[in-house]
Amino acid sequence: MASPFTVDVPVRYRDLDPLNHVNHAVYASYLEASRTDYLEDIVGIAAENISFVIANLDIDYDRPITMGDDPTVALWVPRLGDSSCTMEYEIRVDGEVAATAETTMVHIDPETKRPSPLPEEIRRPIAAYEGLEVTA
Repeated sequence: MASPFTVDVPVRYRDLDPLNHVNHAVYASYLEASRTDYLEDIVGIAAENISFVIANLDIDYDRPITMGDDPTVALWVPRLGDSSCTMEYEIRVDGEVAATAETTMVHIDPETKRPSPLPEEIRRPIAAYEGLEVTA
């Protein structure tokens, strides 16, 4: 991977809390926007066909984001498991880290709604983009 995948996310008035900071829960929607774009752009999966669920979400807040800021979410995948992958994120404003996050994404069989192995058509493009070894 030459550099992390990045997505610009707008700060909307409805994102703000009474202190005029982006509400903590909105950060998860910024992560979702970057994750959806990553899967569409890198893997070629349309948003309506994404068969991942979040098994774990951790966010560390370093500084507030306010109206007028132009956040960018950087996303990379450091690990591919059998049926899951770890995605790590940095939400940055003017090059300064505002938050870091990590999600564990589990691939779900659309019919059974149970965890299922990552299909090769998902595993290979992620591994290629991230420079990860593809296991057979």
